[in-house]
Amino acid sequence: MIVDCAHYLDGRRQHEGPIPLEQAAARCAQGGFVWLGLFEPGPEELAEVRASFGLHELAVEDAQAFHLRPKAEQYEDGTELIILRTARYDDGSEEVDTGEISIFLAEHFVIAVRQGIASELAGARSRLEQRPELLRTGSASTLWAILDQVVDSYAPVVAELERDIEQIEATVFSGTVAPTERIYFLRREATDFYRAVHPLLAVLTRRLQPGKSPPALLPYFRDVHDHLLLVNEEVAAQRDLLATVLEANIAVISVEQNRINLRQTATMERLTILASVFLPLSFVVGFFGQNFAWLVRNINSFTAFLTLGIGGLLLPCLLLFLWLRRRRGHIAPPAPEVTAVPTGPPPASARGGRAERHTG
Repeated sequence: MIVDCAHYLDGRRQHEGPIPLEQAAARCAQGGFVWLGLFEPGPEELAEVRASFGLHELAVEDAQAFHLRPKAEQYEDGTELIILRTARYDDGSEEVDTGEISIFLAEHFVIAVRQGIASELAGARSRLEQRPELLRTGSASTLWAILDQVVDSYAPVVAELERDIEQIEATVFSGTVAPTERIYFLRREATDFYRAVHPLLAVLTRRLQPGKSPPALLPYFRDVHDHLLLVNEEVAAQRDLLATVLEANIAVISVEQNRINLRQTATMERLTILASVFLPLSFVVGFFGQNFAWLVRNINSFTAFLTLGIGGLLLPCLLLFLWLRRRRGHIAPPAPEVTAVPTGPPPASARGGRAERHTG
């Protein structure tokens, strides 16, 4: 879809509304330049634009694909393809929405192909139309206007990511476990944003080389480059901070898991003690609950009860104690051998031998 198409000459727009595509291509030969804006065009529409302006087929294919990194490519006919990544923070989903702008830059025309919702350029066009002195420099002024708006749109994204990171950081360093999935999600968002910001530095550095931009636009491109450099440093710092927060969160999870294990161990210890208390009672109840005739006839006094009951408890305990003691003696490591070191004078034979050797 064609959003706007205008012809600029002597620093001013030559008509009110957009002009048709065929008329715009014809006006390229009248001086000045034509700025054509497209939003998510179809293959047929791009083919018509290519035929009207004589674009390279590979450049048109690049404009249809979605790239992970910004880039700039020069073609033999003098047309330059510049691909930018746009970004916008969505408060509802707490995500970074990205888009793409493919710019065909030539001496007499500029074609901007936008992909995604985060690539609005109406503000850049209206702001540039209020600067006739910049429009007179030629089609490169439109590239500055687009770059300036794209880089300015990065600042709110950095601020919102910083706010989310501070919330996660406060949660983790307070000793509370933060959702690990949320940290991974933020790190992925920061990494995708870094891929949109960092390669753009090379594109802007190329515009600052001698002969690549009109001298009147060099201060403006340097200003955009400085802003982009600051954003790049902040995004890189956010990535490093998220890696530290992730490691700290894993440490907090480990500490919390150790606390749970200690509580479980204490609970098992209490249950073991309780079971040990009831174990002798279970033995007594089980022993005297047997319906053997001998037990029924012979346990008829308190003395017999103590002899058979308490004795029956003590005898297995004593046998178990003796067995454990004997087993520990078998598996005990042997004592290390100690070699005695003589502390007195050597024997006479040894002294005599040394004396003989000395005198001989």
